[in-house]
Amino acid sequence: MSDISFFEAVMLICFGLAWPLNIIKSLRTKSTQGKSVLFLIVILIGYVAGITHKLLYSRNIVLVLYCINFAMVSVDTFLYFHYRRRERLAAAKQGSDAPGA
Repeated sequence: MSDISFFEAVMLICFGLAWPLNIIKSLRTKSTQGKSVLFLIVILIGYVAGITHKLLYSRNIVLVLYCINFAMVSVDTFLYFHYRRRERLAAAKQGSDAPGA
């Protein structure tokens, strides 16, 4: 077990405070507008790297923060794909309802 990195914990707490706001926005708007799935995936990869490092080299309580953040970004990513699918279905339905279709 290594010492807990205060600054690493603060960074993860700050990042962690932003994800619930993103999730709430997704749930309210039911839209993918302004979201980047590539960004979400890059963040998930970063958290996987942080979790892996903690498991292999530096096990401490900060690992819990990485896991919480990973879970929140995973929820946001799931919502992205869920709402994107709904948007595509709605667009396809609109297209089939168009005159002459």
